[in-house]
Amino acid sequence: MKRTDLLAATLLAAAAATQPASAQTLGEDAGACTGGRGPAIQAEITGLKDRTGRLKLELYPATEEDFLKDDRDLLKEGKTFRRIWANTPPSGPVILCIRVPAPGEYAVLFTHDRDGKNKFNFWSDGAGFPSNQRLGRSRPKLRQAMVRVGNGVTTVNIRAQYLRGLGGFSPLD
Repeated sequence: MKRTDLLAATLLAAAAATQPASAQTLGEDAGACTGGRGPAIQAEITGLKDRTGRLKLELYPATEEDFLKDDRDLLKEGKTFRRIWANTPPSGPVILCIRVPAPGEYAVLFTHDRDGKNKFNFWSDGAGFPSNQRLGRSRPKLRQAMVRVGNGVTTVNIRAQYLRGLGGFSPLD
């Protein structure tokens, strides 16, 4: 290899190494979001407190009665419920995918299970909804979690929120 070819190859390799890695879609439903297949919800998560624990995305029926209802009851009643888990990536964008049974309206909940105990710890875990409204101290409202899903992949942005003193849950910045 000529010296100029070697120099060019070295420069190309160095440039490629400094480019950000392409975002990887996380969760067991990732295939439903790749290539725009759907119907699915692709949630782009921002504002994580740290890169510990696991991430969870849950899908509920878009009714006040069913929103945040126990998953065992929803499934027993034949209603829509789906949950996906993913390990928190050490760096880079956080994108979760959850498939939906058909186009329509759904409610979506994101949680950051920082201690990995599979139980929401009010004091340390984070949560978020597609509306990105500040959660405060009260139970989230259905309208904060609503997503209209079409035939393909519907992208939502969810900003994680954590307990911030007496004011309740809010984004970190």
